Amino acid sequence: MCRLSLQAHWAAAVVLGLLIMVAPARAAGWGDVKGQVVWAGDSSPQQKKLVVNKDQDVCLKNGPLYSQDYVVNPKNKGVRWVVLWLVDATNPRKNLPIHPSLQAVSPRTVELDQPCCQFEPHVLALRQGQTLVVKNSAPVSHNVNMIGGALGPNMNPIMGPGTSLKVPGIVARPSVIPVSCGIHPWMHGFIRVFKNPYFAVTDEDGKFEINKAPAGEFRLVVWQESVGWVTGDRNGTPITIKEDGVTDLGKIDLKPSKEE
Repeated sequence: MCRLSLQAHWAAAVVLGLLIMVAPARAAGWGDVKGQVVWAGDSSPQQKKLVVNKDQDVCLKNGPLYSQDYVVNPKNKGVRWVVLWLVDATNPRKNLPIHPSLQAVSPRTVELDQPCCQFEPHVLALRQGQTLVVKNSAPVSHNVNMIGGALGPNMNPIMGPGTSLKVPGIVARPSVIPVSCGIHPWMHGFIRVFKNPYFAVTDEDGKFEINKAPAGEFRLVVWQESVGWVTGDRNGTPITIKEDGVTDLGKIDLKPSKEE
């Protein structure tokens, strides 16, 4: 009995040792990714002034409204409102490892407002498990026409001044969710939803950061509303994320369409 017990303990110790050796090899640690999406054309496009033919006293109180299909910083050619995300190197549908500190979905809510006859933010990215809160902080009514297809949400409620509504349960999908307002037809926005926290939307300088990503070989997908797939197609471009540091991808060129 003693010999069997010792053998059992020895076997258990071996298994435990193997598990300890294998566990760190799951991903070679974690790292951050950063970069900048820049306009690759000869000259930066000028935002077009929108035709505002309703509720001008409210919509134009801060000055003219401009289209947001191309928002390029003239100082550094950075492109705003570009969405970037990581996918597995061989299978875009495969779930990515998630850093322990990012396992919980946080914050629990994200907001989409329309204070001055445009959606803010113009492009919104959220993680599955977050609740979208749509607000109307303007003194006029809006409606929010959200077309989510088979996965939803599909809604078109009229929202009075100062109202808000919650849209829980939005699930991740490869397609974009367009948002518009029928009362003010120049209003357009876009929503993308992801299963993991490894996504970003470029800021006013075209810069982005994706933090605490798994180290190793992945693909970076880049999307912009007018160009579509910035780096080729929906499978993105290969990148290597280094462990315990920052992987700086430098400048990512957004090539304008022939019409621009």
